[in-house]
Amino acid sequence: MVVIQQPKATLDDLYRTPEKSELIGGRIVYLMSTGRKPGRVGGRIYRSLDDYASQVGKGEAFPDGVGYTVSVLPSERESFSPEASYHRGPFPADPMRFIKGSPHFAAEVRSEGDYGPTAESEMADKRADYFQAGTEVVWDVDTKAECIHVYRATNPNNATTYHRGETVNAEPAVPGWSVAVDWIFA
Repeated sequence: MVVIQQPKATLDDLYRTPEKSELIGGRIVYLMSTGRKPGRVGGRIYRSLDDYASQVGKGEAFPDGVGYTVSVLPSERESFSPEASYHRGPFPADPMRFIKGSPHFAAEVRSEGDYGPTAESEMADKRADYFQAGTEVVWDVDTKAECIHVYRATNPNNATTYHRGETVNAEPAVPGWSVAVDWIFA
């Protein structure tokens, strides 16, 4: 039997990929499009972050689909593409390129297929990768239960959960920014 080994995908291959995807273990991993509710929730998070960044004049907020490249992690991950993110810099000289380094804050908004034991394990692995790469705060946004689990690099395995009627923040990654959970899920 002859086994034909596929060449490992590179960041250049990722740049040429038309769909939202990430580079993990030398493979392009395609990410599903989201439905109405997850898309709207991610958009609201981005919108609030962008307003904050404009007001304070520090950092930039990014919507779904923006790529971040990192040195190869132990998991073999080389990139992230969160649903919403915030980065204080530095930024690439060529603004058409991916951002080098991890986001300081990343929001992962759950879609229909992001529930169950396998999804929970994948989400935990991705959070670990974020923290390994230098991300300070990761939100796990549960669109079914309408709550936000906030994980911080200082205590990466324990979340603080915010529900409707509460205000959530991303301290210390986004100092002074907070948003009503009700507004995010409106």
